[in-house]
Order: sequence, then C-alpha cells, then structure tokens
Amino acid sequence: MPAVKYEAIVQENGHIELRVPFAPGKRVVVFVLQEQEEQDMFVDLTHAATSSLEFWDHPFDDEDWNNA
Repeated sequence: MPAVKYEAIVQENGHIELRVPFAPGKRVVVFVLQEQEEQDMFVDLTHAATSSLEFWDHPFDDEDWNNA
C-alpha cells in the first residue's frame, strides 16, 4: 500500500481538505499528528543521542574494544 504525507492547516471549522491519489471509494487509514514546533523537533533525538553514549561507557566494553 503506498504511503503519502501531507501537511495541512486546520480550518476554522476543524476540517482539513486533502487531494489524494486514490480512486473514489477506496478505503484509507488516516493518522493525524500535530506538527511540533521547529525548536522542539530535535529535542528527543538529541536527548537519545547523548543519553545512549552512556551505554558504551563501562569497563567491559573498554576491555574488549579499546585494543581492537
């Protein structure tokens, strides 16, 4: 099943309107996510990247990989 991504602005009445590349009568599944503020887009990624470095900071790993 092909996936498509659209960005839309919610209208005053709470509706969004999208033109999709599917035939009339086809069933689709729609997920709606509120767009994150641009400054917040990388907060989770940055946190994951920095916190995951702690995984490698232990003596067993150092013993095996520092001399590889």
